[in-house]
Amino acid sequence: MSIISTNGRTCRFDSILDTIGNTPVVRVNRIAPDHVSVYVKMEAFNPAGSVKDRLALSIIETAEKNGTLKPGQTVVEATSGNTGIGLAMVCAAKGYPLVVTMADSFSVERRKLMRFLGAKVVLTPRELKGFGMYTKAKELAEENGWFLASQFETAANADVHEKTTAREILADFEGASLDYWVTGYGTGGTVTGVARVLRKERPDTKIILAEPANAAIVTSGYVNKRNANNQPLESHPSFEPHPIQGWTPDFIPFVLQESIDNGFYDELVKVPGPEGIEWSRRLAAEEGIFVGISAGATFAAAMKVAETAPEGASILVMLPDTGERYLSTPLFDGIAEEMTEEEREISQSTPSAQMQAV
Repeated sequence: MSIISTNGRTCRFDSILDTIGNTPVVRVNRIAPDHVSVYVKMEAFNPAGSVKDRLALSIIETAEKNGTLKPGQTVVEATSGNTGIGLAMVCAAKGYPLVVTMADSFSVERRKLMRFLGAKVVLTPRELKGFGMYTKAKELAEENGWFLASQFETAANADVHEKTTAREILADFEGASLDYWVTGYGTGGTVTGVARVLRKERPDTKIILAEPANAAIVTSGYVNKRNANNQPLESHPSFEPHPIQGWTPDFIPFVLQESIDNGFYDELVKVPGPEGIEWSRRLAAEEGIFVGISAGATFAAAMKVAETAPEGASILVMLPDTGERYLSTPLFDGIAEEMTEEEREISQSTPSAQMQAV
């Protein structure tokens, strides 16, 4: 239960989990083209720093309600990081042990964050890609009787975005135009859940889906094989490793398949990894919006859309996470640890520069 203050602000919560969702929509002022209005939905405001907090809570509470997760049972999941961090937070708050499987190609910060939150992290060889870490999670669940979170298949994924994210967007743009909504995909939960609502209640809003240029598995038209439980049975042949962590595993998740089958997007935009990095840096340096590579890549897709968008169009961009879990990735290449030459000159420009340490 949350407490509402006299000024209408929610100010006291019974649990960290009560703070998930209701993330702000912020206007982009300096780097957006003049002929359109661009807004971003800041999922970094979730307590563990990403959109996946919504999914993590939904998976655990759905499983508690239907009895598939028993008190004290270990939870296991394959993740590129954000779902694992979200699950680590939820499991810590609720008292469940968590084991995460993750390819060793993903950022070191993500491992440390999950371990800091009490999870165990089992690394799999990067050569086996996402399918390798997924297979390891399934094996551990079967071998030990653990609860497999199944983010790529569970109905709890898209459902939470239908119930929360989509409703927040409708409220934020009530009485206002929303011409484009832009998102990337990992599991596909965000696009599928939000699109269910927008297609019915804002049918004029064009839905733009983005994917890595060198791992354009949806664009390829090939659907990987799945078993009777809708779990992938192979690595997608069109997948190549890409720097946009959190986007596009090396298979098409069953949750995403609903969007493909139902035409839940109007345009598919391919984004090169370097463009995602560039726009993430620009959002930080020119707007003060600190986000990761996947957010930068989604924003890059929105900027492509803006090029041909009509005068006065309104664009909303999903920014999935914060930038701090990318410190060891190419996003921070070239960011100095020691003072630069210019910074040394600034330091030397005042009298205290002449003081000697005693």
